[in-house]
Amino acid sequence: MKLVLATRNGHKIREMTQILARVGIEAVPQQALGCDLDVDETGATFAENAYLKACAVMEATGLPAVADDSGLAVDALDGAPGIYSARYGGDHEASDAFRTRLLLKNMADVPDGQRTAHYACAICCCFPDGRRVEAYGEYAGEILRQEQGEGGFGYDPVFWCPDEGMTFAQLSSERKNEISHRAVALKAFVAKMEEMLHAQQ
Repeated sequence: MKLVLATRNGHKIREMTQILARVGIEAVPQQALGCDLDVDETGATFAENAYLKACAVMEATGLPAVADDSGLAVDALDGAPGIYSARYGGDHEASDAFRTRLLLKNMADVPDGQRTAHYACAICCCFPDGRRVEAYGEYAGEILRQEQGEGGFGYDPVFWCPDEGMTFAQLSSERKNEISHRAVALKAFVAKMEEMLHAQQ
């Protein structure tokens, strides 16, 4: 099966392509099909934003399109940055480093033991015939006081994984693709896709 990836984010393209390839789904970036949409994320939840992106690219290409919306939710900040993770501080063009520094600044007074957080990922696939497949995944961790690791992207250098004993930025890409919030969501997504395809037979 071939799906169009409704994103222009190179990091997401790489992760989703690698994870979906493991189960025989060919993921093609939207730009490879001449589609250069940058959909406004006006939804109130990760799931709503994923749907908006997948639906827009499906309509533009005429092919099944899959999108994710993901971000970091910090308990001490009432779930922020949440759906605004990619534009934390109000600037979509700001760097990952800027947003990470802002997060650490806003958490400066949060004591150890109360710095819990989780990454969340909502996935939606829209089909031209109106069908929709949705899934959700989370990965719980803690926010460090300083960055560790050179890998990953976004807030990965300060997101500590207790079970792994390191940050997301210190994990190999292979390991991250096995355990991350996006991996959990994609695993659930693939199961639902297989169930839907089996029901058609």
